[in-house]
Amino acid sequence: MTDERDLQAVREEIDGIDREIQALINRRARCAQQVAEIKLAEQLAARERGEEAGEVVFYRPEREAQVLARIVERNAGPLPAENVAYIFRELMSACLALEQPLQVAYLGPEGTFTQAAALKHFGHGAVCVSQATIDGVFNQVEGF
Repeated sequence: MTDERDLQAVREEIDGIDREIQALINRRARCAQQVAEIKLAEQLAARERGEEAGEVVFYRPEREAQVLARIVERNAGPLPAENVAYIFRELMSACLALEQPLQVAYLGPEGTFTQAAALKHFGHGAVCVSQATIDGVFNQVEGF
C-alpha cells in the first residue's frame, strides 16, 4: 500500500510540473509574439522616417544555433543533450510559426529523407513543401 501512495504522490508532482512547463511554454510563446511586434513596429517606424525598410527577418538561424548551443551546454541530465535540443528545436519552431511560419521546400515526395532532414532542422512548425525537381525547389524558394 505504501508503494501505491508513493506512486500517486510522484504522479501528482509530475502533473504539477507539467502545469508549470505548460505555463512557461505559453509565456515563451507570448515573448516570441512580442519579438514579432517589435520587429514590425521598427520596420514601420523606419518607413515613416522615410528610410528604406527591408523585409522583416523572423527566422535567424544564427540566433537559434546560439540558443541551442547554450541549452546543450547547460544540460545536466538525466535527459541526453540531444533529446533536450530536440525538444527546444520544436519549441522554437512552434514559436517562430507564431511570428511567421517558416516555409521550406525540399526535394522528393513526402516521407523521404529530405523531408525528414527539413523537419529535423526546422521543426514541425515549419511549412514543408515537397518538389519533384531541384528547379522546383529553387522556384519554390524564390516564390516564398
